[in-house]
Amino acid sequence: MISSRRTFLKNSAIAATAAALMPNDLFAAPAQIQRVGIQLYSVRDAMMKDPAGTLKKLSDMGYQHVEHANYINRKFYGWTAKEFKKVLDDLGLQMPSGHTVMTSAHWDTTTNDFTDAWKYTVEDAAAMGQKFVISPWMDEKVRHDTDLLKRTMDQFNKSGELCQKYNMKFGYHNHDFEFTTMVGDIRLFDYIMQNTDPNRVSQQLDIGNMYGRENDAISIINKYPGRFISMHVKDEIKSATNTEGTGYESTILGRGVLPVKQVLKAAKKTGGTVYLIIEQESYQGMDPIDCVKIDLQTMKKWGY
Repeated sequence: MISSRRTFLKNSAIAATAAALMPNDLFAAPAQIQRVGIQLYSVRDAMMKDPAGTLKKLSDMGYQHVEHANYINRKFYGWTAKEFKKVLDDLGLQMPSGHTVMTSAHWDTTTNDFTDAWKYTVEDAAAMGQKFVISPWMDEKVRHDTDLLKRTMDQFNKSGELCQKYNMKFGYHNHDFEFTTMVGDIRLFDYIMQNTDPNRVSQQLDIGNMYGRENDAISIINKYPGRFISMHVKDEIKSATNTEGTGYESTILGRGVLPVKQVLKAAKKTGGTVYLIIEQESYQGMDPIDCVKIDLQTMKKWGY
């Protein structure tokens, strides 16, 4: 996880993201139905400068599904849910999930209910036809405060209940700190898995973020079978400049050190994974648009 992404997530913890569209049969026969999409953070600069043009380029490449990383003041990349849905529909794109950082500030302890900000997040996601509302970050203070962590897990489960009312699931997306932070005698990652209801909370496994912390994503998939409906597909190389976190950075699929093809096979066989989301955050001097085009071509070459 590169530092710019970390900064992005920290700064968007209050007014972040949520959206998407996917067919109603998403949860049917998950081992047989797999779709490939792209996390739009991969082309973040282009999405800021020309979101409509960038989405068209992605559609022309052959992408059919996207995952957003921009939901601010009830707008996706500057569009309302209704407007953005039309933009995607016109391009033949669907958006099954989006990243929205949910914090303790989204829970009102005086009313014992979610704040309007989080309710709007879920409502707008439902208006898009979204199936996943995914939180991709956990504040550091939560990680090291057992009482606050317990309340956060309860909040996750309650968010799952709220999402279920709209035929959606709440989800959590890992980084690297879940594998180094300990809660008593277990890793934070295992604590999250053991304290979230799988019927309400799905896990989006990012196989790149964990590299250098938990090298074997396959062992995680086998330990928690059926828990990873969604997955961020990445490859990693040793970073020459980034020393934060694991010391690795993402690269074009197939050019790094991760056994990506083997992980994908385990995800299909054991993980219950139906949605494979390409994300590349570092580009080694290449244009991000060119990178994600090669990434999609690689996935197709691998049979996805």
